[in-house]
Amino acid sequence: MNPGLIFLLLLVGAPLAELYLLIEVGSEIGALPTILLSVFTAILGATLVRLQGVSVLLRVQETLARGEAPALEMLEGAVLMMAGVMLLFPGFITDIIGFLMLIPPLRRRLIVAVLRNSGTLTPAPSGTPEEQESMRRVTIIQGEYRKEDD
Repeated sequence: MNPGLIFLLLLVGAPLAELYLLIEVGSEIGALPTILLSVFTAILGATLVRLQGVSVLLRVQETLARGEAPALEMLEGAVLMMAGVMLLFPGFITDIIGFLMLIPPLRRRLIVAVLRNSGTLTPAPSGTPEEQESMRRVTIIQGEYRKEDD
């Protein structure tokens, strides 16, 4: 599907879906409780994002102290930032998506899925170590040549 079309559908469709759901919830529980619920989810989400962000920052520092690259932790920080933005937007659909991003196993699965689909993360070769070694060997074909002038 065309990425421009997907972006347009999200740009137009997401706010309309949020507005519809807010109207439906407001008609069931009232306008003031709906507003208070939306504000409560934003405050709760911001608090959870801050706590998990500090945890991810500490893991980044530990990884750097071991001399390793904190790639997964940095991506988790980016997903946490997206979750925070989703939770600050008014609406229940974005809140649900934001809260789902705050669950660490789901967040890691999302990151791994995106990396696999982008081709950045490839599965490890299967088989015995001898088979893996034979797959890594370079085949050299020896031959002779000569350059002839025109």
